[in-house]
Amino acid sequence: MRPASAHCQIDSVDSAAVDRAVGVVPDEARLKAIADIFSALGDPTRLRILIALSCERLCVCDLAAVTGVSQSGVSHQLRVLRDLDLVAFERMGKRAVYRLADEHVGILLSQGADHAEERFGGDGR
Repeated sequence: MRPASAHCQIDSVDSAAVDRAVGVVPDEARLKAIADIFSALGDPTRLRILIALSCERLCVCDLAAVTGVSQSGVSHQLRVLRDLDLVAFERMGKRAVYRLADEHVGILLSQGADHAEERFGGDGR
């Protein structure tokens, strides 16, 4: 038996539903900002950096050790994350220590991990 098609069987538009949906879609600039954030989260190295920073403030040297990427490579990824306001840093003596920019970033990571966990089960490692 063939699975049911995921396409509508009729060509009919629910105008009220479409109007409600159009009403919640952000303008182009905001859509681009959201897409840029999700694009950044789609890179495994940047995701490792963000997950590590979700539990601990770390410098570039620390993040290089966590990710297995050179300090130069980590610095490049941190620039992308800083430009999107996903991470922030502060000087602690000679060290620049990075952290998540705000709680929203942690929530995005947590929600993504929870959603992925539904597919895999277990402790995520």
